[in-house]
Amino acid sequence: MIKQLGAVAENIEVLWHSPQVTQDNLEFGGKVGAWNAADASLKSFAHMAVAAQVGCSWCLDVGYFQAQNENLDLAKASQVPRWREAEVFTPLERDVLEYAEAMTNTPPTVTDEQYASLLERLGPAAMVELTAFIAYINLATRANVANGVTSQGFSDACEIPLAKRPETSGFVSTA
Repeated sequence: MIKQLGAVAENIEVLWHSPQVTQDNLEFGGKVGAWNAADASLKSFAHMAVAAQVGCSWCLDVGYFQAQNENLDLAKASQVPRWREAEVFTPLERDVLEYAEAMTNTPPTVTDEQYASLLERLGPAAMVELTAFIAYINLATRANVANGVTSQGFSDACEIPLAKRPETSGFVSTA
């Protein structure tokens, strides 16, 4: 982890109070990270959209840092927190971002039409993976926020600044 991030992740420090939870979380997170049916940039954008909506500054920070290290489009990644206003995303990327937010709403607001549209364009394997990935990211982001984990400044090393989420994002949450 120090080799990848340059520091011990704060969420791991918090989780270490229960070594079994930490180990299981790292193992499952590693398996989720190895899935490859869905496009990496779509999953990265979905991760950051969930993090921005939930308010997990650590996840948004590390997600953007990882996007840079995976050679993803930083101009796009930097705009995820304000994706509705940004003009850099393709229609598919916008639909994935909207889907990620719909899955994150409490209760979820995913429509049959949303799912069917993505399924048609991504295919069954990628759609199942994307859905499971977003569900896992919801678990991770919500746990980090509840545990008080905040940004460690990983994204400060990125060339393009990470955009701030607008005050009124256009999504509706019933939380």
